[in-house]
Amino acid sequence: MPAFNHTSDEIFQTTIRLVDEAGIKIMEIYQTEFSVQNKKDNSPVTAADQKAEKIIVDGLRELTPDIPVVAEEEISQGARVNISGNIFWLVDALDGTREFINKREEFTVNIALVSEETPILGVVGVPAKEDLYYGLNAGKAFVRKNGVFHQIKARKPPAEGAIMIASRSHGDKKEVQKLLDTMPNAELKIAGSSLKFCLIAEGKADIYPRFGHTREWDTAAGDAILRAAGGSVRTPNGLPIIYGKEHFLNDDFIARGCE
Repeated sequence: MPAFNHTSDEIFQTTIRLVDEAGIKIMEIYQTEFSVQNKKDNSPVTAADQKAEKIIVDGLRELTPDIPVVAEEEISQGARVNISGNIFWLVDALDGTREFINKREEFTVNIALVSEETPILGVVGVPAKEDLYYGLNAGKAFVRKNGVFHQIKARKPPAEGAIMIASRSHGDKKEVQKLLDTMPNAELKIAGSSLKFCLIAEGKADIYPRFGHTREWDTAAGDAILRAAGGSVRTPNGLPIIYGKEHFLNDDFIARGCE
């Protein structure tokens, strides 16, 4: 494979453009009476998932033809991707499909680049709000609001009054409550999709525990952004989440702000 610089301006501009284009397509469908189907694992899928994914996958394959692309809907249809080269893209073109279906605005568009089991670049778009988050392993994390980029940094969780953010639609709520009970005067907020990682990266929340099923494309982009902002995503035993596992299945994890 030719030398590849993931911090180049071309990568920056193209991944943002693809997330924006996918977001526009998603919002077009959002305004219509779209249908909902169930995949083999009984999770929902819409035309927005499929059309947004095609925009991103086609764009990434043109941008970096030597780097494989692992995309949620293609994998759900039985595609097999060779990631033995230890660098690959992970795509979840519509994370939070249930939020999308229920007309809640917390769904996201996600692109991540993984190298040596670690997410080194992440882009998360929030198309209903026109916000976008970007993170590089060089320690640079940004949010774009109203067309302007601002650098962001995760905060150190306070000893009292920390903000926990948890999933609206998924996960083991009993385990979340057990952890919350150990945190003095903590506040619990609920949100959908990978936006939870971004809120911690932005310093608007402190901890996001997830006990239960997730796939790597659900987490990689948000994980990259949070790491770049100074936070971390670890298993309950304190080990970093790694990527490129069999079936792309994640262990339980806890995302948090600066140590």
